[in-house]
Amino acid sequence: MAERNLDFDKIVSRKNTRSLKYDFAKRRGMPEDVLPLWIADMDFETSSYIQDALTERIKHGIFGYSEVKTQYFNIVRDWIKKHHNWDIQEKWLVKTPGVVFAIAMAVKAYTQPSDSVLIQQPVYYPFSEVISDNGRKVISNDLYLGDDNRYHIDFEDFERKIIDEKIKLFLLCNPHNPVGRVWTEAELIQLGDICVRHGVIVVSDEIHQDFVFHGKHHVFANLKKEFENISITCTSPSKTFNLAGLTMSNIFIPNYELRRKFRKETDGAGISQLNVMGLVATETAYSKGEEWYSAMFTYVADNIRFVKQYVSENLTNVTMIDTEGTYLVWLDFRKTGLSVSELDNLIIHKAKVWLDSGKIFGKCGEGFQRINVACPRGVLKKALDRIREALYS
Repeated sequence: MAERNLDFDKIVSRKNTRSLKYDFAKRRGMPEDVLPLWIADMDFETSSYIQDALTERIKHGIFGYSEVKTQYFNIVRDWIKKHHNWDIQEKWLVKTPGVVFAIAMAVKAYTQPSDSVLIQQPVYYPFSEVISDNGRKVISNDLYLGDDNRYHIDFEDFERKIIDEKIKLFLLCNPHNPVGRVWTEAELIQLGDICVRHGVIVVSDEIHQDFVFHGKHHVFANLKKEFENISITCTSPSKTFNLAGLTMSNIFIPNYELRRKFRKETDGAGISQLNVMGLVATETAYSKGEEWYSAMFTYVADNIRFVKQYVSENLTNVTMIDTEGTYLVWLDFRKTGLSVSELDNLIIHKAKVWLDSGKIFGKCGEGFQRINVACPRGVLKKALDRIREALYS
């Protein structure tokens, strides 16, 4: 049987499928005819092997409590070893219904109410939400945009914030969403050494690890034994294979005591067995999805190059930040002179395009917009054409 779903130019209607991306515009204050390129799921059909495996499972007709055996771990282990050269152990694995859920559990497990938790804005907005919603204080070591059109870490500020705010927990985004950085080994080691020195636990969100177009993804926990001992590594096939709706993540916690505290929180949240379809899809994705993944990766890389060229040639006062990883592109509109509200209004109501406004990623994201480029190129061009016409007509 051959992989069937390799036509990424194909437009598949997602209307009336309970799609958060397509079916809830009006409820979220958007025009009904808005073109959505905001939330981070893809507009591509997943691997046909996954479709077939799910279809076969459905035929059984019984969907009771389900669990995995060692085969599941072996398949996940082999994918991570092959793609990221990390040797994991089965006892490290804790399965959760999503990475954001895991981060929330880590906040509860390793900090107390009113404690400060460190992040690096502009960053994936649920980071700050799960901190503040759990009664903790958000502290940001803001990234800065360098002359090389890439974001960088202010390490002096990073360490100073840890000391001044008595930080116990740091949420690392690696690769970074939304600025597209793939942190280098040297950068991660410098961060990690500071955290080890001050006894800071690191939750490393590596959900975009399979989308690295420039550089190399380094698993934070794999760089030093000391880092392994302070790390909670969050992974999932959901971004790689477009499975977010199946709510399945694999969290790796080598340190026994950290794992015990984490499990206590997940138990307290009432989590035990997960969605059987998520388990089936994960096994199939990592064991049979390589061809689909490789073709999708190439297509998304070409989309990123397409956006880079389009912006350079057609959006003269907009800059695309160089994208090293993820399928989310960070666009700088500050030279347009528009205020944050004016920019949002232009994108949403004049261009009729739904992007993620930079303001939700932190104050330092104001004036930016995040666009999801994991869609057919025709759709991507239509969205960019609408933005161009709204800006210059």
